[in-house]
Amino acid sequence: MARRIAAGAAYGGGGVGLAGAAAVGLLLAEVRLARRHVGNGTGGRVPVSDGVYGHTYDIPGEPPLRLTMLGDSTAAGQGVHRAGQTPGALLASGLAAVAERPVELRNVAQPGAQSDDLDRQVALVLSASVAVPDVCVIMVGANDVTHRMPPTRSVRHLSAAVRRLRTAGAEVVVGTCPDLGTIEPVQQPLRWLARRASRQLAAAQTIGAVEQGGRTVSLGDLLGPEFEANPRELFGPDNYHPSVEGYATAAMAVLPTVCAALGLWPAEEERPDVSRREGFLPVARAAAEAASEAGTEVTAAMPTGPRGPWALLKRRRRRRVPEAEPATPSL
Repeated sequence: MARRIAAGAAYGGGGVGLAGAAAVGLLLAEVRLARRHVGNGTGGRVPVSDGVYGHTYDIPGEPPLRLTMLGDSTAAGQGVHRAGQTPGALLASGLAAVAERPVELRNVAQPGAQSDDLDRQVALVLSASVAVPDVCVIMVGANDVTHRMPPTRSVRHLSAAVRRLRTAGAEVVVGTCPDLGTIEPVQQPLRWLARRASRQLAAAQTIGAVEQGGRTVSLGDLLGPEFEANPRELFGPDNYHPSVEGYATAAMAVLPTVCAALGLWPAEEERPDVSRREGFLPVARAAAEAASEAGTEVTAAMPTGPRGPWALLKRRRRRRVPEAEPATPSL
C-alpha cells in the first residue's frame, strides 16, 4: 500500500521544496496571518442532528435505514445554526427520498478531530448497545494537513477505520480531504502548498479506503473551485467552515455514492460512461485523478493486475438534496 500511495503522489505531482531564508520567512508570516483570519475548527456549538428523517416514508414493521457520520468538524456540521443544515441531516433526507424509507442518523464526528480520532469514533459506532449502520460516511483530513500529520500515519488510521466498519457489515463512503488552498485569507505561496498537500492526502486516502472495501468521493468542491468563485456564499462566518449552501454542495456530491453503495442507484448508471471519462484504472492513477477533480468517485474493481489493484472511476451527476425536515428522536 505504501508503494501505491507513493505512486499516487507521483501521478498527482512531485514533492515540494522552498529554498532560501526569505521564502521560509514569507511562508511563516503567511501562516500567522491565516491563523488570525480563519476559525481554528474547535469552537462554536454544533447542532445536534441525530434522529430519524423521512417520516412520510414510514412503513409499520419496517426498520429505518441507519446512516452514521464520522470525522471532523465538516462531518459534524460546524458553522451552521440548525440541525437540518448539517451534511448528515441533508444526506439522511436525501437517502430517505431515494430509498423511500426513513433514515436514522447518528453523528459521532468531533470538531477538530484528526484521523487518529477515528479509532475512538469507530468504537462508539460498533458498541454492543447500538445496531451496526447500513452505511457510514467519513469526512476527515483537513486537520491532518494543518497539524502536519504524516500522510502515511493519517492513511493508516483511516484504513483501519474503514476495515473495521466493513468487517462489521457497514458500507463506507469517505469524503476525502478538501482543498485547503482555497481558504480565502490564505495567500501564495502558502495557498499553493496547502493545495498540494490537500490533494496528495486525498489521493492517499482514496488508495487506503478503496483497498479496504470502501468508496471515496473527492471533496475538492467543498473548499474548491465553486468556493473560490463564491467565497461569501459558500464559506461560513469564520471563513473556514462551509455555509449552509456549502454543506448542501458537499451533500449533493456525496449522496449518489451513498445510494450506490446501498444498491439504490439504477443499474445502468453503475456502468462506466466513456463520454464522462469514466473507466477502470490502477487504483493509484484513479486516486490521483479523483484528487484533482472534485466530486469524482472511486470504488474497488478488480483485486489485482500488472500494476496492483484496479478501481472504477466515476463522475456521477449530482442530485439536489431535499431540505431536511425536523428529525424525530431515535428510540
